Amino acid sequence: MESTAAMEWPLAKKLLFRFFFAYFLLYIFFNPNGVVPYVDDLYNWYIQPFHHFAAWLGEHLFHLAKPITIFTNGSGDTTFDNVIILLITFLAVLITLTWSVLDRNRPTYQKLFYWLLVILRYYVAITMLSYGFFKVIKLQFPFLSLNSLIEPYGNSSPMGLAWRFMGYSTGYNYFTGFAELTCGILLLFRRTSALGAVMTLVVSANIMAINYCFDVPVKLLSSTLVLMSLFLILKDYGRFKNFFLLNKNAEAANITPHRFQKKWKNIVLCVIKYALIIYTIFFDLKDALQADKEYGPKAPKAPLYGLYEVKTFILNQDTLAPLITDTTRWRKLVTDYAGYATVKLMNDSTHNFAFKVDTLKRTITMNSYKDTLNKYQFTYTKPQKDSLLIKGSYKKSTLVIGLHREDENKFILVKRGFHWINEYPFNR
Repeated sequence: MESTAAMEWPLAKKLLFRFFFAYFLLYIFFNPNGVVPYVDDLYNWYIQPFHHFAAWLGEHLFHLAKPITIFTNGSGDTTFDNVIILLITFLAVLITLTWSVLDRNRPTYQKLFYWLLVILRYYVAITMLSYGFFKVIKLQFPFLSLNSLIEPYGNSSPMGLAWRFMGYSTGYNYFTGFAELTCGILLLFRRTSALGAVMTLVVSANIMAINYCFDVPVKLLSSTLVLMSLFLILKDYGRFKNFFLLNKNAEAANITPHRFQKKWKNIVLCVIKYALIIYTIFFDLKDALQADKEYGPKAPKAPLYGLYEVKTFILNQDTLAPLITDTTRWRKLVTDYAGYATVKLMNDSTHNFAFKVDTLKRTITMNSYKDTLNKYQFTYTKPQKDSLLIKGSYKKSTLVIGLHREDENKFILVKRGFHWINEYPFNR
């Protein structure tokens, strides 16, 4: 699909172009990813009818066992998203057939091909930039939480294991983040777009592999980024083939932009281009830095933050012994994030709680998410630096719990660090 071809395109090439032109534009319509200012606000408005339509398709056409009630969220691989992909594919085929009948005599689509490449370059570039900033600032993969430090490997989900692997190393976050930022920046400019497309293929293929192999629910987007990268490479397919495979001379790429006859249109287009680039980089970086202060490594610690081991547990004036079969006595209390806490019982089962601390009144209110009516009501004191004593009630029972804060740096995974010299492998 060389953009400099002067001869008529073969039928197969025209059919493939029509299909991918329709498919990619429809995909971007259904997944704008904030590529232009305020597009996500617009998306939240125009996607609503498709929520109802997808639910109707699921019930009447695909006869799904359960109705579609969950839409794109932290997961981009919901049933709704997969139905939308099927809808996009069907519409792309329909558009291709209709287009082929109505426009069957057109020899080539050079201009449309050029503008499609521009759209894909910017869509992929802006997506890679947003992911890159959130890795460099270390927001997508935070360091291991206190909960994850005490969780057995076997209880971790495949996605959780991947998140902890990535989150452990700040350096690896920099490496992958700067790789994505480099891909995005290279794609924004014609002279470097070929290199950017190749780099993006490698980087996005690695992302796709992680998503598939660790069951991360971003498989549809990452697969599409790989497909878009491959399509961008097609422009230089002949040059790459000659250089890498056939040991032949590779001609210089034709990077001459399409220009309008009226000068003012070209000026407006150039202004829009650089305004979009500046907007993307500035606001992606601004959002990442702001998020870093709100919930990233620089965010303030939660009140009573820490990993606490329960030393004494008195229920209705009866001191419960630390028996591993006990399903009442607490074993550990973990307070990672403001508003949340986890209680591990003696039998190693864990329970998550809403956890509200009033540091002025020195009170704690906590309740399970399944039972919001019955709440633990505690007052707390700190008899010593690393000790915590909470007293209160739950339902009709009284509780007095003595806790000791553990040193989270005692874990090998936290304290091991980097060693240039290893006389023996330290693999545990």
